[in-house]
Amino acid sequence: MGNIITVGSMNMDFVYYVRSHPLPGETVHSVRTETKSGGKGANQAVAAKLSGANVTMVGALGKDPYSEDVLAGLRGYGVDTSSIVLKKGTIGTAFITVDESGQNSIVLNGGANALLTVQDLECLPSLFEPSSVVLLQNEIPWDCTQYVIETAYRRGVSVCLNPAPALTIPPHLLPLIDIMVLNETEAAWVTGVKVEHDESAVRQAASSLIRSGVKEVILTLGAKGSFYMNEREEVIHTPAFKVNVEDTTAAGDTFIGSFLAARQKGLRTESCLRWASAASAIAVSRAGAQSSIPDAEEVAAFLKSNA
Repeated sequence: MGNIITVGSMNMDFVYYVRSHPLPGETVHSVRTETKSGGKGANQAVAAKLSGANVTMVGALGKDPYSEDVLAGLRGYGVDTSSIVLKKGTIGTAFITVDESGQNSIVLNGGANALLTVQDLECLPSLFEPSSVVLLQNEIPWDCTQYVIETAYRRGVSVCLNPAPALTIPPHLLPLIDIMVLNETEAAWVTGVKVEHDESAVRQAASSLIRSGVKEVILTLGAKGSFYMNEREEVIHTPAFKVNVEDTTAAGDTFIGSFLAARQKGLRTESCLRWASAASAIAVSRAGAQSSIPDAEEVAAFLKSNA
């Protein structure tokens, strides 16, 4: 089984649990406040590792106590941190509010994540081993993401992109992407198709990406589950498991990391999607980002009890 190389962000999350999200100009009190390790890159790396994959984290941390905490946390999960670079400055941060229904809103500060350079990545040739898959998001500078996509393609390494936060992807890069995983908001931004309530629009958005050259597309649809399409336009609908939602933070990250881990183990696509759906269901039933992500034993037990 090859490595999953996660090239992405690492943050310290400041999480405020509130009864309802504040309106513009409104001040609300938090019910409680927590500080937790996060960042889409780190979250996805932890999810993949907990589901049994070999995982290397690539990205930038600062020289501050929060960076030391995040680095120690990743090592504690068993993620390979030897390719993380340290920058002058402080760690990236996320300020998250979570309401009583478990829905969240997030404000990001790039911090050290924004200081990662292509030159840093060029010093890491082991990133591009053919048996590996590279996992990317949009919380590091775009020139770094583009460099990894193009270099991985030239060296025959699979690329999985989670375009979050959403931005317009240059059309010439789409055929270089093996797997794209995105939610409804991101799909609307990337494809121009609104997919909130219309299943035909979901298919249209996925088909648009496939025709643009992406080999496999997964749209995560929250309580409606997920929609998968490959380059042969074969479709798999995977329903979401019904759970009591505590906090949706890192739900998508858990899905992506868990899916790739299952894929690296050689499971069939349908089984990978069901595994990822179970992992994300467990994650939303618990508070926090990385602290909510289940391990492989928990996912297997959940699937057995929901067979």
